[in-house]
Amino acid sequence: MKNFKFVDANGLDTALAYKLVVGCVVPRPIAWITSMNSKGLVNAAPFSSYNYVATDPPMLGVNIASKAHGLKDTAKNILETGEFVVNVVDVDNMEMMHASAAEFDADVSETSSLGIELIPSLKVKVPRVANSPIQMECRLDQSVKLGAGRNVLYIGEIVAFHIWDELFDGERVDSIKLNPVARLGGPNYSALGQIFNKPMIQKPPGGEGWVNQVFEPKLNSKDQK
Repeated sequence: MKNFKFVDANGLDTALAYKLVVGCVVPRPIAWITSMNSKGLVNAAPFSSYNYVATDPPMLGVNIASKAHGLKDTAKNILETGEFVVNVVDVDNMEMMHASAAEFDADVSETSSLGIELIPSLKVKVPRVANSPIQMECRLDQSVKLGAGRNVLYIGEIVAFHIWDELFDGERVDSIKLNPVARLGGPNYSALGQIFNKPMIQKPPGGEGWVNQVFEPKLNSKDQK
């Protein structure tokens, strides 16, 4: 049996708690969010504390932590306008996404400074990142303060999907062709790597990938000892 290091989470220092969470919860999908303030200034920033939270209607959630002096620009914009777009990050736009994580002044647009090409959305005023293979237009449904209040979960309803033709056959998205980038702990990112194909044991909405069969797990040699 492996030896474990015990870390008591009660009263844990915030910096260490962050390192532990982002190091243990991996890989994490990246929400490359475009948002816009009431003056029309467009902001782009990546967040990896993000996932889908509902399917009826489709909704996603992203946790945006506050800075020492207040809300980040993305959070301010979402609360101000109630709209944002999540642009999926693939290997080809990883460098641009990473550059947009730098600290920019509130009156400076990352998209303008970095030359990020934008295209109009159809249901929200916030534009999309042109070279992102998937873009999801969202309207804010609710914001929920978490823990001590430094973190806020912004839950958005997806009101429109935009997916490259070669990735979507009308039924499913081809994750392999998408080639998404995920966040690891520290300075590291990852691509998909090895793919494991297993039938769905529980039937999901629509039944995609599900096989009606009794699943009998096989123990490996270590488990049998």
